[in-house]
Amino acid sequence: MEIIDCRGLKCPQPVINTKKYFDAVENGKVQVIVDNEVAKNNISKFSQSNNFKYEAEEKNGLYYIKVEKNKLAESKKVERNNLVIVITSDNLGTGDDGLGSTLMKSYLYALSVADTIPTELLFLNSGVKLAAAGSDVLESLLKLRERGVNIACCGICLDFYNLKDKLQVGEITNMYTIIEKMNGASNTIKL
Repeated sequence: MEIIDCRGLKCPQPVINTKKYFDAVENGKVQVIVDNEVAKNNISKFSQSNNFKYEAEEKNGLYYIKVEKNKLAESKKVERNNLVIVITSDNLGTGDDGLGSTLMKSYLYALSVADTIPTELLFLNSGVKLAAAGSDVLESLLKLRERGVNIACCGICLDFYNLKDKLQVGEITNMYTIIEKMNGASNTIKL
C-alpha cells in the first residue's frame, strides 16, 4: 500500500496530494498520514465525494486514513444537477451596512422556506460570521441544513475572524474543496 505523508502540511495540501495520487491510477489503495483533525475530515470528505472506500484511525495524535479507489465503484457514482450558493459577506449588496444585514437575513429566511434549495451553501470572507455564534440568521441556516443543504465555511476565514470555536452551523472546509464544489455545480450563485 502506498503511503502519502502529509504531516505538517497546511490545508488544502493533504487533499491535493491525495487527489494527485488517485488521478494517476485507475485502481489503488493508499494510506494518508495527517497531523490534524481538519485534514483528516477533508480527506474523508474527498473520499466520500469520489465514492472511494476509506477508514480513519487516530494513533498518538496522528490520523491514518486508508483510501481505496475502485474504478467499478466509482463508475456507479450518480451525477446530479446542483446549485451552489457562495456567500462572501455578512451583508447582501453594497451600500448601507444596516440595510445589507436586513437584506441578508431576509434572503436566507426566504431561501429556507423556498421550494427549490441549493445543494451547498459556502461561506467565505466575512460571510463566515453568518454561521457563528451571535448571528441573527442561524435559525434559517439550521432549517436549510435540516432540509439537506450542505453548509461549509472557509477555515482560513474563520481563523482570520477568530470564529473557529464559535461556529454554530456547518463544517470547516478548505479552498480546494470549495473550488471542487463550485466547479462541479450545475449553477453557482455568488452573493
